[in-house]
Order: sequence, then C-alpha cells, then structure tokens
Amino acid sequence: MQKKIQDCILSEQTMNKTPNCQLEQIGGGNCLIFNEIENLAGLEILSESTDEPKSWFVMRDLKRPNAHLPAYKLLESLGVTYYTPMHWMLVTRGGQKKREYRPFIPDLLFVYETRKNLDAIVSKTPTLQYRFVKGGAYREAMVVPEAEMNRFMHAVGSVGNPRYYLPSEITSDMCKRRIRIVGGNLDGYEGRLLSVRGSRVKRLLVELSTYLVAAVEVNPEYIQLL
Repeated sequence: MQKKIQDCILSEQTMNKTPNCQLEQIGGGNCLIFNEIENLAGLEILSESTDEPKSWFVMRDLKRPNAHLPAYKLLESLGVTYYTPMHWMLVTRGGQKKREYRPFIPDLLFVYETRKNLDAIVSKTPTLQYRFVKGGAYREAMVVPEAEMNRFMHAVGSVGNPRYYLPSEITSDMCKRRIRIVGGNLDGYEGRLLSVRGSRVKRLLVELSTYLVAAVEVNPEYIQLL
C-alpha cells in the first residue's frame, strides 16, 4: 500500500529506505513522486536490480504546456522520481480565466533515474528528450550533481511560496550583497540577497547550475552579511 510522505525533499538515504511509496504535493509546494514501478502505456518499467547509479538528468518536454499528459505526469505514472518547479498561473479555458498549477518552465524537468532505465522511456516517448552537453562527448547528457540538486530542493521545500527566475532575469542591481544564513531551516546556506524595490521581504537566491534560480524567504534575524 502506498503511503504519503509529508516532506517534499528526501535525502538519498531516505530514498533508499523508502520503497514503493508516493511523495505527493503538500501545501502547494513542488513535488517528487515515488510510486510502485509497473507496466503502463506499453512501457516496460523498470528494473531496479542494477549496479548503475541513478543521476539527476536534465530533460526537455516538447509537448505543449496545456497538453493532456505532459512529461512529468507520464513519469509520475511510471513511478519515476522527478522534480519540476511549479507555480500558479492564470490561463483562459472556454473563454473563462482560471488559475492552474503548472511547471514554471514547461520544457524543463529533472529526472532521477539510471541512464539505462531512462533510455527505455525516452525511446518510446518522442516528446521527452535529454539535454546534451554542448561541446561534450557524443550524446553526453546534462546531469546535475546530487548534492547540488538536494540543496536546491531543500531550500525551495522549506518555504511556502518560492519565487522562480531564469538566470538571465537576475541583474547585478538585484543582488548586490552576499549573505550567510545562521539558524532556521536554511542554516549554513550562503548566497546573494535579492533586493526588490518596495519589498520588505528578505529573500535568498538559490541557484541550480545555469538552469534556474529560486528566491526563498528568510527571517532577517538569521541573515549574516558577508
């Protein structure tokens, strides 16, 4: 029987000790999904008995943002661990505007799986593709180091409403000070302090390589200027 896990971030140790479980979206936050692996939609998924280590692969979803079955939902149904930053947005359906919870970057998601198992899914899902390293070896897939991925997920999972940015949207005027967090859920984190005119909220910028930046709210009492 599947069971809910209340934290949206699991350490590698927890992942290894929590078989056949589902991690659902809690409190409007981002979510990782763990399901019992099974056959679905003609995809024979997936052998867990392998010596190949899992990695966080950077993937591209070529489906339309309003597609019935975007890649992250397919991966969820197949029991594959994934991460995609979500946010609320206003969309128009049938002439009426409504709020929907959608990926912040529709064609970007991170998938935690072995290359062999992920190859099996990609070969039968033309709209799901690897992002390859520019100038790298032939078909060298982009991978985010596990420690960096866990650091990012922990940061955005520790607050109720993170704000996401593309790296190109962050200018030098927005983040002139470096800070360290001393205390609280983000104790030990270092980064740049987001400065937004007219806002009293203090936010730490947490970067995920060159793909994504999250601004997470921090208690001013925990901020130490560097």
